[in-house]
Amino acid sequence: MIVTVTLNPALDKTIQIDNFRISEVNRVISVREDAGGKGINVSNLVNSLGGDTIATGAVAGPVGDFIEKQLTKLGTPHDFVHTEGNTRTNTKVVDITLKTYTDINEPGVPLSEEVLNQIEEKIFKYATEDGIVVFSGSIPKNVGKDIYGRWIEKVKAKGIKTILDADGELLQKGLEAGPYLIKPNVHELEMLYDKKFETMEEAILFAKGLLKYGIEIIALSMGGDGCAFITKDKTYFAKAIPVEVKSTVGAGDSMVAALAYAIQKNTPLEEAIKLAVAAATASITNEGTQMGTKEQIEFWRDKVEFELLAL
Repeated sequence: MIVTVTLNPALDKTIQIDNFRISEVNRVISVREDAGGKGINVSNLVNSLGGDTIATGAVAGPVGDFIEKQLTKLGTPHDFVHTEGNTRTNTKVVDITLKTYTDINEPGVPLSEEVLNQIEEKIFKYATEDGIVVFSGSIPKNVGKDIYGRWIEKVKAKGIKTILDADGELLQKGLEAGPYLIKPNVHELEMLYDKKFETMEEAILFAKGLLKYGIEIIALSMGGDGCAFITKDKTYFAKAIPVEVKSTVGAGDSMVAALAYAIQKNTPLEEAIKLAVAAATASITNEGTQMGTKEQIEFWRDKVEFELLAL
């Protein structure tokens, strides 16, 4: 079972605009609404791949109801704690002329200690020794930045693998707990080290420094330049597949989902890399926060190119 935890879910509202102009009236071409949140995205893709998953976390109000109904429609298993307020809406502005993708994200509803305890109970209700728990995304402002780190320690104590996909202090404190896999992008790694990397090799070198926490796999995303996959013994670099980008939202989540699915299936790292890059590629060719389908991922899988680096 792959359990995903989303403490700050959202309704992702994607609006397409032709040549966005500031301080003027802009006509919307199309609007799409999807259940959003990094963990939710991960569960949706794992489900699409045929994996065993469940999404948990906290939802609230009419937007929370929408998220649950959409997951049910997609066939993605879920078990959320319900809290007061209304789950946030994140607006994604896609300019089809300028090829820009702008996120306008609302803050999430506060979560009480009681709600957090209920979520923790659900994590351990579904997590199995041969499974994986994925902690990803932002958290409401009132929740301590050590929340992922504390939960990773507890899950690891049960012999269960964990994946962390977060940034800033959430990433730093989570790292110290030693998750099995992390998926930072270059910008997040630069924030962690408070340093600007001049080359890919420099970024990889600093990423390798994180292995000291007991992390087994680091997937370092470099956007359109590709992705490095780092272990104690090997470093692979996979090129980005050139495609028409319709939305960058969910590409990282797709990669996390594919890696989680592959790890649970005991897939060799080389095959996991191909699946991860294909999943990310499939997602960016879809509009809104639609994850790639199994058929799309299979199509791109054979087109993934990667090499073993002598680093």
